[in-house]
Amino acid sequence: MSGLIESDSSPPVDLNRLIEEFYPGANCQTSPLGQFQHRDQVPPPFDGLLDHDGHMTETVESFYGCPVTVVVHRYHQSQNWYCREITLVETCQGKTVQYGIVRLDTQALQPEVWRKIESREVPLGRVLIEHQVLRRVELKRLWSIKAGPTLVEKLGVRPQSEVFGRTALIYCDGKPAIELLEIVSPPEHSLS
Repeated sequence: MSGLIESDSSPPVDLNRLIEEFYPGANCQTSPLGQFQHRDQVPPPFDGLLDHDGHMTETVESFYGCPVTVVVHRYHQSQNWYCREITLVETCQGKTVQYGIVRLDTQALQPEVWRKIESREVPLGRVLIEHQVLRRVELKRLWSIKAGPTLVEKLGVRPQSEVFGRTALIYCDGKPAIELLEIVSPPEHSLS
């Protein structure tokens, strides 16, 4: 599995490249995140959490009924590309609800938007919304993942349990600017 999809008119999001940002030499079959398999659809309630063209910040906040905060575990920048490995934590019970890798083109963003993202204090989706960035989120692929050590640690799931995620591309002011890997925690695990 290549981890790459192309649509007729938009650039691809390369899952392997996103994984390699924080796990050099790994790919969608050999990474500490787990083993990825492309899915045409995912079961409920994951479909409502992942199979859409919206921001995950808004989606998980709506699903869990409370705001989320971002925890940036690692980040780096090379030329105009900024990458970070994150989790989103809902503030009502303090449960981790999403793991993600973000790769963004800093030159595609207005300076004040970039500074707020770079501060690592606010979830990406909320920054874009609050700064009224003209944006479009494009779902690229849905994935099922057999959880590896990183997802076990970050999401608190059992080794080899099945979790679901997606790759997506965010256009900012008409330019493809942000590549995403977003993996949600199983809702039954996150809710009491």
